[in-house]
Amino acid sequence: MNSIPAIEQVAGRGAARAAARKTGRKVGGYDRRPGVLNYILLGLVVVIGLAPLYYTLVIGSSDTVSIAQKPLPQWYPDASLFTNFKNVINAESFSFWQAVGNSVIIAVVVSASTVLLSTLAGFAFAKLRFPGRKGLLVFVIATMAIPTQLGVVPLYIIMSKLNWIGHLQAVIVPSLVGAFGVFWMTQYLEEALPYELVEAARVDGASMFRTFWSIALPAARPAAAMLALFTFVAQWVNFFWPSIVLNNQNPTLPLAIRLLQQNYFVDYSLIMAGVFLMTLPLLILFAFAGRQLVAGIMAGAVKG
Repeated sequence: MNSIPAIEQVAGRGAARAAARKTGRKVGGYDRRPGVLNYILLGLVVVIGLAPLYYTLVIGSSDTVSIAQKPLPQWYPDASLFTNFKNVINAESFSFWQAVGNSVIIAVVVSASTVLLSTLAGFAFAKLRFPGRKGLLVFVIATMAIPTQLGVVPLYIIMSKLNWIGHLQAVIVPSLVGAFGVFWMTQYLEEALPYELVEAARVDGASMFRTFWSIALPAARPAAAMLALFTFVAQWVNFFWPSIVLNNQNPTLPLAIRLLQQNYFVDYSLIMAGVFLMTLPLLILFAFAGRQLVAGIMAGAVKG
């Protein structure tokens, strides 16, 4: 049977780790099996991460008097939570399902465009050679240092001139691509896509766009999946810019939750119930896609 160091030298560290797991041995002098301390630390991280969600459910199932009397009105949620869910969905100040639809449209369209355009730009910066490439990439990265608030006034004037105020395109179009996505995909393709594959595709007669579509895009799939997830979450919870260009008749979910507290009396239980309803799709997304996304990143990070 081959030794672990020999497997690591011939097939790489990933294969060596797989062989070490089967034999219970060490790779590179480190025991890969987690100990009790690891599980304790992971348990603490899980508890800290779930604490805000637990507190949201507890407050969402309480009443205003109990909330005012105690920081933690009760120890666990009860059936009142579902009553508050119903009140949020049937609220008169906004259409809940319209807000959900608007948030889905914005998040999906922006995520898809960000992944496609960022991967296209990243491919150009990583694998194409043209004058000013490095300077232009530095300029794109430098735009991340500019606060978003500095561009609000001129961007609002442009949206007003286009008569897009109150419409979803005023939120979608300015977010179609961002500097972070371009930087992310450039760095990933720089390492994950061998230049020899691009040259081979060009020799075979493929156009530059065909090379991107058939070679670069599949190679960028793990990083693109993570970028899509980050972008979707950012757009789903985005409040600042939509609160400026949208109105109460055409809100997204964060704006709709704000409408629950536009009174002299603030019902925190109703607001927390709305916050949980807004968070629930993200929890479902991570539950179904999180493992596959992490597996994709690990597969892209291991060299065969």
